[in-house]
Amino acid sequence: MSKHFWQKKPPVWIYLLLLVVCTSGLSVYLVSSSTEKPTTEEQKAPSYRADYHFTAPDKWKNDPQRPVYFNGKYHYYYLYNKDYPSGNGTEWRHATSEDLVHWHDEGIAIPKYTNKNGDPWSGSVVVDKNNTAGFGQNAFVAIVTQPSKNGGKQEQFLWYSTDHGKTFTSYSDKLIMSNPGTKDFRDPKIIWDDEHHKWMMVMAEGTKIGFYESADLKNWQYTSGFFTKDIGLIECPDLYMMRADDGTVKWVLGASANGKTAGKPNTYAYWIGTFDGKEFSPDHNEPQWLDYGFDWYGGVTFESGTESDKLTKRYALAWMNNWDYAHNTPTLQEGFNGMDSIVRDLTLKHAGDHQYYLASQPIEALNELTASTDYYEQIEVDGTKTLPVSGDVYQLETDISWSDLQNTGLRLRESADRTRHVDVGIFTAGGYSYVNRGFTGHPDKTNHSLESKAPFDTGKKQVHVKVLVDKTSIEVFIDDGKVAHSSLIFPPLTDKGITLFSEGGKAVFKHVKIQHLN
Repeated sequence: MSKHFWQKKPPVWIYLLLLVVCTSGLSVYLVSSSTEKPTTEEQKAPSYRADYHFTAPDKWKNDPQRPVYFNGKYHYYYLYNKDYPSGNGTEWRHATSEDLVHWHDEGIAIPKYTNKNGDPWSGSVVVDKNNTAGFGQNAFVAIVTQPSKNGGKQEQFLWYSTDHGKTFTSYSDKLIMSNPGTKDFRDPKIIWDDEHHKWMMVMAEGTKIGFYESADLKNWQYTSGFFTKDIGLIECPDLYMMRADDGTVKWVLGASANGKTAGKPNTYAYWIGTFDGKEFSPDHNEPQWLDYGFDWYGGVTFESGTESDKLTKRYALAWMNNWDYAHNTPTLQEGFNGMDSIVRDLTLKHAGDHQYYLASQPIEALNELTASTDYYEQIEVDGTKTLPVSGDVYQLETDISWSDLQNTGLRLRESADRTRHVDVGIFTAGGYSYVNRGFTGHPDKTNHSLESKAPFDTGKKQVHVKVLVDKTSIEVFIDDGKVAHSSLIFPPLTDKGITLFSEGGKAVFKHVKIQHLN
C-alpha cells in the first residue's frame, strides 16, 4: 500500500473497519493523510539500554582503560568479554570519540588467549611521542596485566600499536615486570612525568600502591610504596598533577577501594599531596572520595586533548556497576551487561587550611543533547508537589532553600500511583545528602546498598542540586560537585514522574530546569 493511498483524511468507516480487523487479531498498517513516518521511539522496542551513557555493544564490559587523545580523537579501551555469560576472559575493545559523548566502535584491539599468557586485564596505554620505546614516533604502547603461564601469577606484559591504536602486537611472550611475590600485582597506570623527565607507573599491590620509573617503557625500577589502611583491596591506581583554583599545583593519588567496613564508599579514594619523582607524600592520611554512590568503580582520569593548559581541568569516568551484584541487570535479556558513567570535568578546589578537594561536574558537551527544556522560576513546597512534566532521560538542576525542615528533595522516575520512585535529597536532621533507590527496582538483592549518604553541613540553609537521569542510572552532583552520588536503578520504563517534596517545613525550589536529552 502506497503511503499516498489517501490524499485526504479517510472516511470514518475506514477507521471502523480497521478497528474490527485489529481486534480480530490481525496486523494492519494505518496510513493517514499526514504520510509521517513513525518516530524513533515508536520504532524501538522497549529497552533498558542507556540513551546517553556508553554501553557495551553486546555481551560484557567492565574496567575502563584511561583514554588517550590522538589526531583529533579520544581513543578509549575497555575490558570486554565476547563469550559472556558462558565463557570467561577479557580483551581490550576500542572506541573513539571527538566529544566524549558520541562513540564509534573500533572492534578488538588486544585479543585474549593468543599466547600462553592468557587474557589481558587492566593496564594503561600511552602515545609514545618521542619514541622512547623504539616502536616508532607516536606508537601506542600498552602495559597490561596478564595472568601468565608462570603459575597464574599477575605479571606485566607490553603490547604496541603502529596503526594509531587500531590493533596491538605482543612485544614478547616474556614479561617486562615480574611478580615481586605478592598475590595482587596489577592494573599498571603510566604517566609521563615532565617535571622529572621519565615515565612513572603506579601499581595495585594488595593494600599498597607501588611506584616505578622507566626511561623506555620496557625496563622498570621500583622507587617506593604508599600503604593504605581500612579501605580494602586497591585496584586501578591513578596519579596526576593538577592546579587548584588558588594557583597551587598539587599531585593527586587515586585508586578504586572498598571502604564499606569503615562506613565509607566502595568507589574512588584519593589523596592530595606532593610527589618528588620517587615518593608520594599525602597532605592528610585519610582519603577523600570522588563518589558516594554504589556504582562508580574502576575510575580513570585523563587529560583534555584540546586544552592548552593540562593542569586546570581533567576528565573522569568509571564503570557503573558493583562486584557485589555485577550480573544482576535486566539488560542481560537484551544480550549485554555493562555501562560507564558520564564523563565528568574534574577541578581542584582550595577549601582553606591546607585542604583541597576534587570537584566533579558533567561535561558541557552533554548539553548538546538537549531536545527540549522545562523551566520553573520558583516553586514553594510544603509536603509534595508533582510537576506537570515527566521523563526518563534528562538533566535536572535546581536551588533549594529552607529555614527549618527535616528533609527535602526530589522523587524521580516516579510511578503513576507514586509507590515507586528514586529519592534525591538533603536530610538536614541527620546532616547528610542522599540518594535512595530502595523504593524502585535496583540490582542489590541483599538490600544492603539502598541509600548512599554523604556529609552535609547542617548550618547551611540552601543547596544546588544537579541530577542526570537515564534509563538505568542516576548521577547526582551537590553544590559545586564536591559530593557526587552515582548508582544504578532499574525502574519500570513507564515510571517517569517528577515530584518535589519537603518534610517538617517548607522548601523553596528556585530555577528548576529540566533538560530532556535526546
